[in-house]
Amino acid sequence: MFESLKKKFNGTIGKISDKITEEEKLEASESESSELNEESKNLKEPINVESTDNAVGKVPESESESETKSGFMGFLRGKPKLSEENKDNSSLSAETESKLETSEDEVNVENAEASEDESENSGIFSFVRHKTISDKDIDDILFELEMALLEGDVAMEVAEQIITSVREDLVGCKIKRRNDVSEFTKEALKKAIEKILDIEGKDINVLLEEAKKTGEPLKIMFVGINGTGKTTTIAKISTYYIEKGYTPVIAASDTFRAGAIEQISHHADKLGVKIIKHKKGADPAAVAFDAVEHAKAKGKELVLVDTAGRMQTNVNLMDEMKKIKRVIKPDLIIYVGDALTGNDSVEQAQKFNDAVGIDGIILTKADADAKGGAALSIGYVIQKPILFLGTGQSYSDIMEFKPEWMVEQIIG
Repeated sequence: MFESLKKKFNGTIGKISDKITEEEKLEASESESSELNEESKNLKEPINVESTDNAVGKVPESESESETKSGFMGFLRGKPKLSEENKDNSSLSAETESKLETSEDEVNVENAEASEDESENSGIFSFVRHKTISDKDIDDILFELEMALLEGDVAMEVAEQIITSVREDLVGCKIKRRNDVSEFTKEALKKAIEKILDIEGKDINVLLEEAKKTGEPLKIMFVGINGTGKTTTIAKISTYYIEKGYTPVIAASDTFRAGAIEQISHHADKLGVKIIKHKKGADPAAVAFDAVEHAKAKGKELVLVDTAGRMQTNVNLMDEMKKIKRVIKPDLIIYVGDALTGNDSVEQAQKFNDAVGIDGIILTKADADAKGGAALSIGYVIQKPILFLGTGQSYSDIMEFKPEWMVEQIIG
């Protein structure tokens, strides 16, 4: 499920990580090359012969120099006798020398600490410790991701929102270790998807409890075009809430399509659910009204109203649907869409939302949807939450939609 989206997002994590790592190696290589060139340059510098003559052993030209030299050698052989004046001077000199040695030791300690810090900040990992992600690092990769999302049936505005969110989270981010690149990218993508899926809406379970307290049934009207699996979805919702202890009743308000009444009746009979139906061509609003009255009389908590599948461009059938809404005043209007139709399903949902106002979405055939574009886009485009996903052919193959579940499916 959603394999295409999973590959696209995980591929982006890998590409950004690889690019940052390549830049790290390049920077480290350039740094190492620069250090070698500096060392080579130092080795090639000529020796100043004049400055080293005395050190090598040039014969002193003056008596003063000779005395200094003799004094130095004398120090090695043994200290000569000093006059009183020289003793005083020697004492002062020793004191000064001691202070100089102490000062020199302190300087050496400071130099050693500075050298240690410099050593820590150099080397092959210095680049990644101090790397700050820039637009240049991720621009091409995010463009590729945007194109891939559009190819995967993700709506344009959704793809743009994801790219913008990821860019804002990554640019300026300081990377300390190589593994951080993948982690930061992964978290940025998770956050972007959560923003897309985080849409507030009505909770059927809460509404059912409230309706139960008032003694009024919860009325749900299902809309959508032909072929999306709307009738089968009503049977699945019946099963789902029967298992939770509720008693539904079904209204066969699709009196337009041939065989529609027989199809919904077949499902109801298999499930043992009461169905309210009139003859073909009857007023759909009247059928829905009778189903609500039956639920009230029998103390049933849930009324599920089937409607004729219609193209969103069919004005007459849209007007008929609006009439059902006026007559029974449903608590929820749910659009049933086919996940495999991608952006077509998003466009259809938008039209139905404009016509009657949608409160939530059920996507069918989600188990066969490798792309995942519709699941990611449809709620964001019309700002209504996905409530359920159809995941198979049996009556129990339906699941409540949880945004965190989809994030886990896509990113892991």
